[in-house]
Formats: sequence, structure tokens, C-alpha cells
Amino acid sequence: MGLGNPGPEHLLTRHNAGFWFADMLAERYSLTFHHESKFYAEIARLNAEGMDCYVCKPMTFMNNSGQAVQAIAAFYKLKPEEILVVHDDIDLAAGVVRVKTGGGHGGNNGLRDIIEKLGTNDFSRIRLGIGHPGDSSQVVNYVLCKPSAEDQEKILDAVSEVMMLLPQIINGEIQKAMTELHTKQKQATENKIQDDENNNN
Repeated sequence: MGLGNPGPEHLLTRHNAGFWFADMLAERYSLTFHHESKFYAEIARLNAEGMDCYVCKPMTFMNNSGQAVQAIAAFYKLKPEEILVVHDDIDLAAGVVRVKTGGGHGGNNGLRDIIEKLGTNDFSRIRLGIGHPGDSSQVVNYVLCKPSAEDQEKILDAVSEVMMLLPQIINGEIQKAMTELHTKQKQATENKIQDDENNNN
């Protein structure tokens, strides 16, 4: 479930990072999205790692994402642990990714609605960092605007990193994917710090 807002005016905004993930996944596996009114979503079928998966983009707008997730979960009889939600996260710097299972909504209204509609928070999430405006009063405007070219590149690079871990994620090996991703990002940060120090000396 890649979260975002429908419509061309929202396509390149930070809040649509979940849609970017879904679109990149569709491109990678040559998938085509079809609008399913009963699911309030665009949905594509993916067969990977010997498993049937569905890539979904709720068309309900972010704040009502739970309506689509609930409809899809009920129809396909999905357990919470079989659901993966990909969303933007202002608490992480642009380009930083975290994978987790469970937890709160962190102020993300899409997650808030999904938790409310499903009646549980026991699903997995991929948190795509988009950075924070620095002032909480600016958050709404910030997430609904386009990121800088540099931040957009960082976010898309992060999405590409997650794509490399799809086999583990699809097989339910969330902890393994989490450890591998976090280790890789930590090493990249340390390498950047070392490069900066060398350049300053």
C-alpha cells in the first residue's frame, strides 16, 4: 500500500512518496495499475518470490487511506502481518529509510486512518524520510509541496535501495530487511562523514 494523494497536482509532492514507491515497483516489474472502485484504489497484481502480491495506491486522499486498505484486506482476507504500508515520514531526513512492524502513526493521518479502520497497528511499514520544515506550523504546507531537486533525488535513491530488499520483504523477513537496510544506511553515513573530514584536511 503506497500512500499518497491522487491527481496530477499532487504527483511530485513529498506526501506522495508512497506513490513514488508503488510506481517504481510497477515499472520494475512491468505492472499496470487498474482502478478498482470497490477498493477505492488503483491496484496491480504482482507475482514475485513465488507469491501473489497486490500493489495498491489508495485514491481516497491521504487522510482516508484506511478506507481502501480495509476494503482490500477484507476482500482478500489479509491478515495485518500480510500488509505493508509505504509512506512519507517527516521525522526522518530526506533519503533515510526505516522498516518496522507495529507502532503508532507518528502524526501521519494516512497511518492514523489505517490503524483506526483495521483496528490494529500490527502491519509493517516502510518509512521514507522527507525531512522536516523545522516548524510544526509549516508541516501541512511542507508535505504538500515539491521537494528540492536534491531531496527528491535522495528520496528516489532510498526507494531504489528498498527495491533491492523486496525478496526479503515479500517473504515476510521484515527483521532481516530492516537490519540490512539500516546497516547499509549507517555505513553510507559514516563514509560520507569520513569523506567530508578528508576533504576538510
